[in-house]
Amino acid sequence: MNLQTFMTAMTGASPPDGLTVYLQALWYAGKGDWNQAHELVQDLPDHDAAHIHAYLHRVEGDQWNADYWYRRAGEKSPVVDLETEWQQLVTKMLGAGKN
Repeated sequence: MNLQTFMTAMTGASPPDGLTVYLQALWYAGKGDWNQAHELVQDLPDHDAAHIHAYLHRVEGDQWNADYWYRRAGEKSPVVDLETEWQQLVTKMLGAGKN
């Protein structure tokens, strides 16, 4: 799967089978379902989950909380728009074999 295939899958009513929790969260985030996306990653202890968690709080407009999660992820708060960050995260998760 690549970014274009993932984005095409966004037209479905549910995430495609076989996606990891990271890509499921990004799928829900891309569909505007912040609560479901947050539920999927909020308790995961790794850096990738923290990075997605940070992005979600940035979407929410809670920059202080987002900055906390970016630090937990070992990332800097991005200077790109939310759509670009979402695409970068999807690409990262696909490239990391986290699909």
